Amino acid sequence: MKFSLPLPHLAAAAIAGLMTCSVAAQAAVTAEEARQLGTTLTRFGAIKAGNKDGSIPDYTGTPVKIPADYKPGSGFYTDPFRDDKPLYRIDAKNVDQHADKLSEGQKRLLKTNPATYYIDVYPTHRTETYPDKVLKATERNLTTCTAQKDYTVLDEACRGGLPFAIPKNGYEVIWNMITRWQGDGQVIVMGQRGWLVDSGGRPTLTAEQFTRQEKPYYQLEQADRDPAMLMRTYSITRAPSRLSGVGTGIVDYLDMDQKPRRAWTYTPGQRRVKLAPEFAYDTPVASLGGATLFDELWLFSGKMDRFDFKLVGKKEMLLPYNNYKLISGCKGEAKLQAKHIDPACDRYELHRVWVVEATLKPGQRHVYSKRTYYIDEDGYGAGMFDAWDQSGNLYRSMFNMNMPFYDHDFVYAGSSVIYDFNKNMYLMVGDQSHGGIRYSPTPMSERDMAPDATMVRESVR
Repeated sequence: MKFSLPLPHLAAAAIAGLMTCSVAAQAAVTAEEARQLGTTLTRFGAIKAGNKDGSIPDYTGTPVKIPADYKPGSGFYTDPFRDDKPLYRIDAKNVDQHADKLSEGQKRLLKTNPATYYIDVYPTHRTETYPDKVLKATERNLTTCTAQKDYTVLDEACRGGLPFAIPKNGYEVIWNMITRWQGDGQVIVMGQRGWLVDSGGRPTLTAEQFTRQEKPYYQLEQADRDPAMLMRTYSITRAPSRLSGVGTGIVDYLDMDQKPRRAWTYTPGQRRVKLAPEFAYDTPVASLGGATLFDELWLFSGKMDRFDFKLVGKKEMLLPYNNYKLISGCKGEAKLQAKHIDPACDRYELHRVWVVEATLKPGQRHVYSKRTYYIDEDGYGAGMFDAWDQSGNLYRSMFNMNMPFYDHDFVYAGSSVIYDFNKNMYLMVGDQSHGGIRYSPTPMSERDMAPDATMVRESVR
């Protein structure tokens, strides 16, 4: 694999006065590295300068301008980049010319669908923004945040900022992705849909769901929050009718060793919440047609104990980015073609990414033997991965999309497309073109987020 950019100054000496770290804790940054934050690096650790030819611009931190025709509170975000024209198109004829900036999944899609699939590359906009309180916490974490027990435990003192602004290994990149900033209130998806397109090209609505998600990791001012809680989300199914009222919930903690994922289900016929410890690792997500796994929700979720996560380097890649059109513009089934998403609804931009190889540990069980992640250096939400089965064949590829919430000044990344090359089918998750998506800066109370109260209240709406 060819890399255009080296990792910045991966020296071993620690800053004088820092605590001694074990092999299972964060490798301390050097004094030279610490000085880069806010100078050559942004305050969250990305390279501030653009690339040599200007196809990646400098990072400025300027918020996205709110379009004049945006209707606040509507749940639908007008595309601020709709007037952009593609810089160039990649298809089966010229894919090899751009191979160093494409994932294996992208190349597979281009080569196996020469008549219908292409990638339009648009001007790059570095739209990620952070409030000052998150940046200050991220700067603090540079010399204080640690992870323990083979990176299954993140120190509660890391709360409020990215844990590892200058990551030294793959585990730290994944922790940054898991804890990425998406506001400290509630993201409320009014009616997101999942679509499964089978090998015959037939789309099926797997579920239409009402979803709430929040990150107590950033809710430092909420006195009733468990400081060990990382994130929580729940969904209530509205369609298809046979599943109407069924609920699921997930809570993840910073100490994934002593406090493993707490998941539950709710069945309206029984009016009872049941714990669901199987909602982890390579268990298929039933509400999404079984075409994706619990540990690949939002690219990765859960405990990092079954794979070795190696940081390979940083390079320039074509990422799905600023995907207003795909997430909420193109409507429902109109964006679904027989073998892939309609490329006219998609948007790709050139960005720098962290490259992480996750290899299954000896003696561990998983349907994948390896995954290679490409994760945006600015926000950690946009990204993609390729996954290989136990025979070394490309099994699945996943693409995670983002779009700035310009009325709340942060970037949301919660929609994805997963291609299953073994079964010749694909899944669209987080289609918000029907119900829209909203954000409330006011977190819910612990009482309102309690599983029993939540499931009974929401399922009867």
